[in-house]
Amino acid sequence: MYRRAFLALAAAVSVSGCLEYFTEDAEEITEPGDVEIVWDDLVRDDPGTDEERVYVWGVVRNAGERTLSYVEIRVTFFDAEGEELESVIENVEENVAEDEEWPFDAEFPHFGEAAAAVADYELEPATGV
Repeated sequence: MYRRAFLALAAAVSVSGCLEYFTEDAEEITEPGDVEIVWDDLVRDDPGTDEERVYVWGVVRNAGERTLSYVEIRVTFFDAEGEELESVIENVEENVAEDEEWPFDAEFPHFGEAAAAVADYELEPATGV
């Protein structure tokens, strides 16, 4: 009779302990202001062919006051009407010290006509310490 009540209580206690662990020990995601985009450009290879490829090349800088263990740049590609085509994430897996710059490139995942449809892009940085 008390089995269900016991199982519910046991689950609640174990889950609350897990959530506490994650909130105390999880990697902190910091403000994107810690990462400054220094330079970026849309680049096309083999335009007008079935092999056309589109990349975003750029450089970001750690503008914060501490070393970052994770830096991520999300690139969202848009067509000429402003419709989102695809999002790609590029990240660095090594520590990025204060004021250090990091080059990145993110490739649109499709070729040919699909790549030719890319007209614009947006960059969104995220970081972790």
